[in-house]
Amino acid sequence: MTTSPIRLGIIGLGAMGARMLHDATRHPAYEVIAAADLDASAVSRYAADHPSVRFTTDPAEVIAAEVDAVYIATPPASHSELTEAAFGVGHSVFCEKPLAVSLADGRRMVEAAAASGAAAGVNFALSDRHATVHLEEVLGEIGDVRAVEIRLAFPQWPRAFQAEATWLGERAQGGFIREVFSHFAYLTDRLVGPLTPEHLVLDHRGPGSEVAAFGLLRAGDVPVHVSGVVAGPPTYEWMVRGSERSYLLRDWQQLFVAEGKDWRPVPLTGERGDESTRLSLFAEAVRGRHPDNLADFATAYRVQEVVEAWHA
Repeated sequence: MTTSPIRLGIIGLGAMGARMLHDATRHPAYEVIAAADLDASAVSRYAADHPSVRFTTDPAEVIAAEVDAVYIATPPASHSELTEAAFGVGHSVFCEKPLAVSLADGRRMVEAAAASGAAAGVNFALSDRHATVHLEEVLGEIGDVRAVEIRLAFPQWPRAFQAEATWLGERAQGGFIREVFSHFAYLTDRLVGPLTPEHLVLDHRGPGSEVAAFGLLRAGDVPVHVSGVVAGPPTYEWMVRGSERSYLLRDWQQLFVAEGKDWRPVPLTGERGDESTRLSLFAEAVRGRHPDNLADFATAYRVQEVVEAWHA
């Protein structure tokens, strides 16, 4: 168990790493000790604003630093090597999703987390959203669960805020199935049950990542329909349809309910859920109690299996 502040190292200073650097340096439970990115320009971009943080272009220096935990926000093919190294020296690990690309890498990460006994969490954006918490509380009221629908659309891919992460537009590690569908696969796994693929299709136009995806999966006996496309206005929708009541989650945080033919908004209370609140959850895990609203490595591996089935 670690007393406050938790000494944190950050590896990867892209869109998510920079956001976490911003939040962690302001979070009362943390002291950011070191941060790394292979890109020297990214290091220089943030070093001036954070003089107390030791910046480097060598991730190994962060793992070797006097830290209690490491946050990993690098491309997913590098997660396993960094995570195993961090667990190997006794650090806790908070990792970005997807857990990995290779299933063998993902299994090693789960095994390394279990062997180390250190805290292990994965940063799924929907894990502690107030909409997710509310859905978990009311799901028993919807009657017989008939179907889940996931609809995604992107005017461009990668999205504008991720434009510098060119790997997101490549087949080897990128694509919206890995980057975005994984969040909704996690939500379905948590609320309805683990997913089993039945029929999955990815469409490509050229050598890059997918431009369209269509799939039928099942969560137990519940059919899960997925559609995604790089075209048209942005769409992020997850629906669960029940015999008595249905719910629609739109744009990550807007929740609607229907008991007949019309959707009506659901007032949500409590914290919205974001990187800062998930840092608080991870701090609880580091101190010895893994909270329900923080995804663990085993859950993330189930999601990875479903995600990578699209690419098999």
